[in-house]
Amino acid sequence: MVSGLVKLSDTCAAMIENDNKPQSVEELLVGMREEHGEAVPADKPKRKRGKGRSPRHVAMDVLAYREHSRLELEQKLTKKLADKLEAGDISSEDISVVLDELTEDGLLDDARYAESFINSRVRRGQGPVRIRRDMGQKGISSALIEQAFSEREVNWSQLAREVRQKRFGADLPQEYKERAKQARFLQYRGFTSSQIQSAQGRSFDE
Repeated sequence: MVSGLVKLSDTCAAMIENDNKPQSVEELLVGMREEHGEAVPADKPKRKRGKGRSPRHVAMDVLAYREHSRLELEQKLTKKLADKLEAGDISSEDISVVLDELTEDGLLDDARYAESFINSRVRRGQGPVRIRRDMGQKGISSALIEQAFSEREVNWSQLAREVRQKRFGADLPQEYKERAKQARFLQYRGFTSSQIQSAQGRSFDE
C-alpha cells in the first residue's frame, strides 16, 4: 500500500516537473500502468437506453382495463405512441401488425366487444338508437351491430319506463310541457318514439 502511494507521489512529481498538469486521478493511474507495462482496462461500454415499451405491451395494458374495438385500440395506441411515431422508432404499419396479432390470438375481437358494449350501455339506461350510433363510431360494422342486438334480448320499452321513473318519478306526466320534456330526455338517451310513448303511457308498476 505504502509502495503504491510512493509511486503515485513520484508520478505526480514527475508530471509537475514536466509542466504536465493531470486532469484527474484516473489519468495518473493510467500513466502509472503504462510506466510499469500494465494493461490499461478498456472503457466500459455505455448502456444503450431502451426505447420504452413495445406497441404490443402498450396494447396489452390497454386491453387489461376493458374490451376495446380494433378502431378504438388503434386510436389509443397512435396517441400513446405518438412520440415514437414522430421519431420514426415505429410506424403505423407496426401498429397494424400488432392489431392483427392480437386479433389472431383472440385478445381483440369486435364481436365480443359489441356484446360487452351493449351490456354496459343497457346498465347505464341507454336505448338502442344511441347504442347503435355509438357502436358505429367505435368502428363496429353494421353486421356485427345487428348480430349483437339479436343475441341480446332487451325489453326496450320496459327499460325506457325504468329510466323515465328514475329521472322523473313514478307519476306519469299529464301536461304537454312535461311530456315533451320527458320525451326529449328519453330521446337523448336513445329510445325510439314508440318506446317513449310506451314509457309515458303507463306506470312502471303495471
